[in-house]
Amino acid sequence: MGPGERFEAVYRACAGAVRAYVLRRARSDEVDDVVAEVFLVAWRRFDDVPEDPLPWLLGVGRRVLANRRRGHARELALHSKLRVLDAAVVSSEWPLADPDDRVLAALSGLSAFDQEVLLLVTWEGLEPARAARVLGIRTGAFLMRLHRARRRFARALAESPGTARSDAASTDTQEVLR
Repeated sequence: MGPGERFEAVYRACAGAVRAYVLRRARSDEVDDVVAEVFLVAWRRFDDVPEDPLPWLLGVGRRVLANRRRGHARELALHSKLRVLDAAVVSSEWPLADPDDRVLAALSGLSAFDQEVLLLVTWEGLEPARAARVLGIRTGAFLMRLHRARRRFARALAESPGTARSDAASTDTQEVLR
């Protein structure tokens, strides 16, 4: 199999998962551009793509999103200096559909790294070894960070005021804490 065919096979196998990863972390109007950038990096660095390409591709996606956030932050700072920044532009939203407010509040109160650790395991369904590769850390370090993130999430959830959760929300929360 030639490089073009191998790239196509990697794209077919991983594009859906990469798109889902990006969709949960970016505005819907950015998703196609981010996914395209991820696979452009993969094409340019195809010799670096490992046998199990998904964690590597998600790591690239994570860095592309981080670069976009930094670029966006610089853009906002410039707008602020020019005093043309509209308050609506600054509003940040989670790309989630109908989240439990308590879960969302607890999750958003965590550091970005804790959020990423929890979301890689819960939303992306990655095993710790693969999630560790996405973050570029060792599996043991990831497991420790996952344990700590779950503990901080549980504490934040317990401290959040609110009404009784539905059974579905409770099940979702228990999934995160496992």
